[in-house]
Order: sequence, then structure tokens, then C-alpha cells
Amino acid sequence: MSAALLLTVVAGYFLLLFGVARWAARRGGAADNDSFFIGNRRSPWLLVAFGMIGTSLSGVTFISVPGSVGAGQFGYLQIALGQFVGYALIAFVLLPLYDALRVTSIYELLAARLGGEAQRSGALFFVVSRLLGATARLYLVGRVLHDGVLQPLVPFELPFAVTAAVLVGVVFLYTIEGGVKAIVWTDTLQTSGMLIGLLASAAWVLQALQMDIGQAWTAMGELGLNRVWQHDPDAPNFWAKQLLAGVAIAVAMTGLDQEMMQKNLSVPRLADAQRNVLLMSTLMLGVVFLFLWLGGLLHLFAARTGLAARGDSLFPAVVLGHLPLLAQVVFVLALVSALLPSADGALTALTASTCLDLLRSQTRAEAERTRLRRRVHRLYALAFLALVLLFRWLDDPSMIQLILKLAGYTYGPLLGLFLFALLAPTRRLRPAGVLPVALLAPLACGVIDAHQAALLGSYRIGLEMLLLNALFTLGGLWLVSRKAS
Repeated sequence: MSAALLLTVVAGYFLLLFGVARWAARRGGAADNDSFFIGNRRSPWLLVAFGMIGTSLSGVTFISVPGSVGAGQFGYLQIALGQFVGYALIAFVLLPLYDALRVTSIYELLAARLGGEAQRSGALFFVVSRLLGATARLYLVGRVLHDGVLQPLVPFELPFAVTAAVLVGVVFLYTIEGGVKAIVWTDTLQTSGMLIGLLASAAWVLQALQMDIGQAWTAMGELGLNRVWQHDPDAPNFWAKQLLAGVAIAVAMTGLDQEMMQKNLSVPRLADAQRNVLLMSTLMLGVVFLFLWLGGLLHLFAARTGLAARGDSLFPAVVLGHLPLLAQVVFVLALVSALLPSADGALTALTASTCLDLLRSQTRAEAERTRLRRRVHRLYALAFLALVLLFRWLDDPSMIQLILKLAGYTYGPLLGLFLFALLAPTRRLRPAGVLPVALLAPLACGVIDAHQAALLGSYRIGLEMLLLNALFTLGGLWLVSRKAS
């Protein structure tokens, strides 16, 4: 692929995004703060459901899940099945609560149940969680685009910072005005691009292997690639742990996440928001299986050709080194499509939560709210760029495992706060104790994680660290609470 062709294709795609975002932002009237935060509660639920697939999966799934099949087989499906249950809990437990309070930020529920300090603590942990998660995802795709696509095509040393700045700049520019109102539509476009790339890539690799679907499945089985269930109770990926972790991940990283829930809040009716979540969860399960299937095909291809690439580098190595030009163009567009839904939603949600929960902007005049919102949006864009460059310096070989591990520490206190709000409605928190408890819980989990062998013997904590963190937070909040008089 030539540099000129790549730049032309990507630039054309970005122009299309800007056009869709501008049209969506002005659809039904000029963009304002209400449209930025919750889309005036007029978003079509089918579009929200479809677009949320791209937001939930992101570039990390696009690259890391296929690459993980060599080491973990189809074991990631255990987590996806648990998430399916978690999404049902979101639809029938959390969404009715948010709808009853007519919240703009979901952390207003914490304020209603537990007080303002709980709302601010919840929002703070969301900000940290989403900043780290979104920038880690952005870094992964930026790294693949830079190292695997751009750098080999240009005749000079291209700094990674330039690629990162362009990606962050594009996301900033098409979200600055429209917010949720725009990204409901742009995420639909991007999810379509990602799924087309997934299906097309699988078809091209299958063709290169000269196999049909049944032959490929049999070959995967012979190499042990398509095994789903892990039956060793001491292993971090034991099926019961993974299913339970999947439930917790879905509830915490979707149901308690302003980025994910702001799109559901933009839907006019509760029933439509519930349909959205249930449809999205069903589609997600099928899409995850397709990513694992693609991973099996990629590993079969690597075994047949002697390709040494593994992990996150496998998918781009096969496509860019062994498939035809059209496949490479589709891959790059799908990769960009997988990157942006997570980044644009995160930037918008971080702006919303900071303005509404931490700075209480809803008490100010409309013009002042708009100025503050734009200033916060710019600051988060700069933070995105700084953290992407930090991840470049750290450079983890499997970003999906890093992101899930980070989530165990940062979303755990958030899950604990919401559990306390739901399970202890007759108790009141002492405001000064909320944030210390939320900080001490992940610290205790870190100590346990660092000394697992001494404390637990052969047992290893995996993704259930999220639940342990939440339980520590729940217990600590109980200790600093009192029965309502």
C-alpha cells in the first residue's frame, strides 16, 4: 500500500465523519449543552444499540482478542457469556433507577441515595477509570497504525507523537460541538466499518488457507485453539471466575460508566433503553465469537506459513504482509473505525461528568456552562494525548489484559459505592469517610495481588479482583456509615 493511497483513504474517512457529526449536531436545532450531554433525550434506540457495540469493543478487541487465541484459546468467550448476564442486570435494575430520577449524570443517583460526597467520589473514580481505559485503547490502535502502517510507508522517521496528536485532534474536532447527539450517529458509521472489516478479513484469511468453515473449525480443534472452558479452579481463567468477572465487568464498565450510560439516557423511553441494552448484549456475544473465530484463522495461517508474530502484532502482520491491497485498505479503515467510538464517547463523557458532578455546572447560566464545557473538553483532549504518549513509553504486549486489570482497581470502588446505595438504603455515610474508603480498597487489593503466592498458595486471583475490590469498598462504607435516624 502506498503512503498516498493510505492518506487519501483515511482523510476521506475523516471528512465523512466530520460531515456526519456536523449534520447530526444541527439535526433538530442548534447544538446546546442538553444535546451535548444527553442528546436532548431524542436518540433512536436502534442506532444507540448498534453504536454501543463499537464503543464496548473498541480497537483493543479488534486487535487483542484475535491475538489472544494462541495463549487463551476461545476462553475470552467465558467473560462474554458473563457479560450477557450483566447486561440483563443493567436493563432491569439500573436503567429503571436512572429513569426514575431523570438523571443527566448517573452519579446523581449516588447523591440522591448517599449524598454529594458519594457522587463526587463516584465521578472521580469514573474519570480515572475512563481516562486510563480510553487512552490505553487509543494507544493500541495508534501504535498499530504508526508502527505497522504509516512508518513502513514513509521514507523518514515519523515520530509517534505526530500520529497520536492527529488521532486525538480528529476526535476532539468532531465531538466539540455535538457531543452525544453527534456520536450516536458517528458511532453507528464506525461500528459498521469495524464489523465489515472483521467479516471481510475473516473471509480473506479463510480464502488464503484454502479451507471452508468446517475444515477450519476442525483444524482449530486439532491445535487446541477453539477450547472455551478452563476447568482448573486455581487458574486465573477458571470458568466460574471468568463468568462471575464477566457479570461484574458488564455492570461496572457499562452500567456504572457515564460514557456508556449517557447514550441510553439519550433515548426517549425506558422501554427503548432496555431494548437497546438487550439487543446490544445479544449482538455483542455474536461479535465476540466472530473475533475469536478470526483469531483461530490467523493462528492457523501463522502455523502454516511459519509467521513468528503473536499477540497484538499477529492480525496486522497477516493482513499487511500477506493479503491483497483491498484487504489492507479495509483493515486500516476498520482499525480506525474500531478506535474512534471508544475515544469519542470517553472524551464526551469525561467532559459531562466533570462539568456536572465535580464542577456542578448545571447551577450556572447557559453561556457560562458552554464556556466551561469547551474548556474542560480541551483539557481532556490534552490529557488524552499525554497518556497515550505515556503508554507508548510503558508499551505492554497485550493491552486487553492490561485494561481489564486496571479496571479491577479503578471500577471496583465505583461498584462498591453503587452496591452500598442499593443494598443499604437506610444507612447514611459520614462524608469524610467516603473517599478514604474508596482509595484504601484498591490499595488493599494491590497488596494481596503482590503477595498471592504467600497468602493464597496455588490459587490465583484473576479478573475477580474487581469483585474483591468492590466488596472491600462495600465493607468499608458500612463501617463509616450509621443507621438513619
